[in-house]
Amino acid sequence: MKIQSVEPIEVAAPADELSSPWSSTVILVKVTTSNGAVGWGEAPTTLMTHPVRESVREVARFYEGRALHDHAACLREFERYSFYRSRSMEATSALSSVDIACHDLLGHELGAPISVLLGGAIRDRVTAYSNGWYSDAIEPEEFADKALAMVRAGFGALKFDPFADQYRTLSPEGLEAAVARVRAVREAVGDTVDLLIEYHGRFLPEAAVRAGRALDVFHPRFMEEPVLPELCDALAEFRRSVRTPVALGERLLTAADFESFLARGLVDILQPDITNSGGFTYGREIAGVAAARGAPVAYHNAFGPVQTAATLQMDAVLPTFFLQESFEASWPEWKRSLVRGYEVASGEFAIPSKPGLGIEVDERAVERYRSEMVDPIGPEPPWVIGGTWVRRSATHSRPPRTVPPAGDARVRGSRRPARKQRPRP
Repeated sequence: MKIQSVEPIEVAAPADELSSPWSSTVILVKVTTSNGAVGWGEAPTTLMTHPVRESVREVARFYEGRALHDHAACLREFERYSFYRSRSMEATSALSSVDIACHDLLGHELGAPISVLLGGAIRDRVTAYSNGWYSDAIEPEEFADKALAMVRAGFGALKFDPFADQYRTLSPEGLEAAVARVRAVREAVGDTVDLLIEYHGRFLPEAAVRAGRALDVFHPRFMEEPVLPELCDALAEFRRSVRTPVALGERLLTAADFESFLARGLVDILQPDITNSGGFTYGREIAGVAAARGAPVAYHNAFGPVQTAATLQMDAVLPTFFLQESFEASWPEWKRSLVRGYEVASGEFAIPSKPGLGIEVDERAVERYRSEMVDPIGPEPPWVIGGTWVRRSATHSRPPRTVPPAGDARVRGSRRPARKQRPRP
């Protein structure tokens, strides 16, 4: 069975993506074999939709016409030819998407979920944390109300960025406002819910440390990307100065990157992204690095449903699994409609056990939302939750849904009490 075609497909509906503007476009990758079997992958976008899509076409040249079972050799050949691969998000994203699709095909061929190909699942459920829930929240009480809604929906961990429009530097007023937002959330949800503080890699070292010290008192589970990524060496001082563990990894592309950050004492919790760090093939290498170092792994997962399905297969086999990010409760309907086969219920994902990724892609929905758009740019950077820097009108905002239509990638809620606090890593 040979790989006949590798097709990147952009789907988009930016006007409907009110929470996560960076993923208002999604790159799906359809790999078709000579006997008509289809596998699916996904690549990230975030202001690089068209470059990534074109990079998929470059990667395709190394796979098309080759035997499916030779997919690892294809990857290594691309690795040898791609001069900038280790520093090119576009190259690694394209490669990741094709690798995911090849594993999906292999799973279907063998009648087994991808977790079996990776050595076998050691868990069938994972704890999720909610992200994206705080769109159109600026005032502390708005954060508090939205956080409480997520806890009532069953989530026991919430990630959010409290820093609004502060960037590089942090004014006294900006810090005071951030503290007020985190305090409001902590008071609303109580001490048994984990708070995860997102910095989005925005601050110079001094500002990051000042923020970290001020927010330590709320006992966050982690602080994510506290300094500008080009100043990553400053993370060592941040870790010495702030008690809360540091999480990062969505901008690291190779297992060697993760090993380097751990060896230099720059990170506590790893957050690789399966759609830009080499899919399952490199994912196994990253898992080995994490296991050797005893580092918890909480996969970054901020794009579309094929990414979630792939990430869950990786979660099933991770020796040091920690938490799993979920945006599903804040997705627009078009994104929910793309895939069937998994759900979030009471703050947990059940890991699909059907062959391959364990999902069904609705190709009619894919065609309905096929697009040539580029990522939108507006009054806020595309990497922030919408309406948290600049107040939007009521006609451009809506609360996140917690119960999507039946049959789609689903989120089900619960009003059960939040989990008890877990030990810190």
